[in-house]
Amino acid sequence: MNGADTSGAWLRAGVVGRPHGLDGSFHVNAPVAGLLGLGVSVVVAGGPRTIERLAGHEARPIVRLEGCISRDAAELLRGQELLVARADAPQLGDDEWWASDLEGCAVRDGDREVGVVARLLALPSCEVLEVRRAEGRSALLVPLIRDAVRFVDTGARVIDVDLRFLGEG
Repeated sequence: MNGADTSGAWLRAGVVGRPHGLDGSFHVNAPVAGLLGLGVSVVVAGGPRTIERLAGHEARPIVRLEGCISRDAAELLRGQELLVARADAPQLGDDEWWASDLEGCAVRDGDREVGVVARLLALPSCEVLEVRRAEGRSALLVPLIRDAVRFVDTGARVIDVDLRFLGEG
């Protein structure tokens, strides 16, 4: 599971972080696994650029983009989203979704409304939906496992969960 924008055409691959070194490289905050690679075309600050350097590791990549040749140029991009065309993204398997396809989905247990997915969290054992609930109740964490999630319909923007399995039913 991974991250994306709500328009559907673009996937959020990360956010430009602090510069690294003097050559225009920068850290990527909130990187999305599988979307950043050497030679990949990204859109940042409204324009397309190619990744010319990729270092670090998947959880903390360091990137340099075409045309970004100094620390000052990297600093100017800081805080900007890195977007990859959905058409260029790797194919997902069954029961896999991009994070933004899940964010904003209504969460239900049958006919009972539970809340709305605020975000997807990657925990050591599995990925978890953070569900924002009404009435000032604390967020509900729903592990993305078959016992907890009955089905996901990203087209209808609905996720059906088993509250009894989650200790709330």
